[in-house]
Formats: sequence, C-alpha cells, structure tokens
Amino acid sequence: IKYNGGVMLAADTLASYGSLARYKDVRRLKQVGKNTLIGASGEISDFQTIMEMLETMDQSDLNEDDGYRKTPSEYFNYLRAVLYQRRGKGNPLWNQLIVAGHNNNAPFLGYVDLIGTAYEENFIATGFGAYLAIPLIREKWYADMDEGEARALLEDCLRVMF
Repeated sequence: IKYNGGVMLAADTLASYGSLARYKDVRRLKQVGKNTLIGASGEISDFQTIMEMLETMDQSDLNEDDGYRKTPSEYFNYLRAVLYQRRGKGNPLWNQLIVAGHNNNAPFLGYVDLIGTAYEENFIATGFGAYLAIPLIREKWYADMDEGEARALLEDCLRVMF
C-alpha cells in the first residue's frame, strides 16, 4: 500500500506444492537496484527467473558506471513487456508481481500479471490476498495514513489470511 511519503509491502513465506505446505521460509519480496522492491505470488521458479533478469539489468547499470540506476517505473514497464511477450509465445511466467519503490521522492506501486496486464494503484494484493485483503484495505485505507497506520493495516490483512 501507499502511505503518506512511502510505500509498504507485506508477504507470507509459505510455498506450497499442491496441497502440501512444502517450504516455510520462501522470500517473496526482493530488492532490485537502489529504489525498487519486487513482490510475487505464483511459481517460485518463475519468480527466480524474473529476478535473474532484473539483477542482470541492474548489474548492467552498475557496469556502465555513469551514476544512472533504473527507476521502479522502468522495471515495471520492462516486466509488462516481458510478461506480455512470453504470453504471446505460449510460454508465460506464472506470476503476479508487485513493483514498489521511490522515484524522485514519489512512491510508486504497480501490478503486472502473467498475461501482461499492468496498472498502477494506491493499494494492491495478489493471490489469495486479492480476495481477502482488498476488502479490508478498501475499508481502512486513506491517502494520508502514516507509516504506523500502514503497518497496522498490513498486519491486520496478514492476520486475516492466516
């Protein structure tokens, strides 16, 4: 969710294989570059592939040594194009992604899914959270909430999920 002066993400750490709760310490939130955080639901192996692509892009920025680093909106647009292209070739990456970060002191929050659907919003949830957390967020979210209120809201959402 976006809050006054920032953006905050929360995620569980459970990875299931069918109905088996197989891995209980999987990181679904990863930093890319200086100002960007990627959150994912869906296939963990596809998320790892996506992160390898993004880390390669960031390393390329560092290698050029010109002081430029990609912004969250640039990573967002790159992911939109890649996921749409993969869908068109019949080989989609089975993920719903959240791209969050700061660009020129403005918070950024965007969503991209496996078919290339992409949008920016003030609050986003993926996976099962799209069904259970969004109604809570719609009820309690407002644009000027502070960091503590945003954290409490996300903790409430995670509590409902489990």
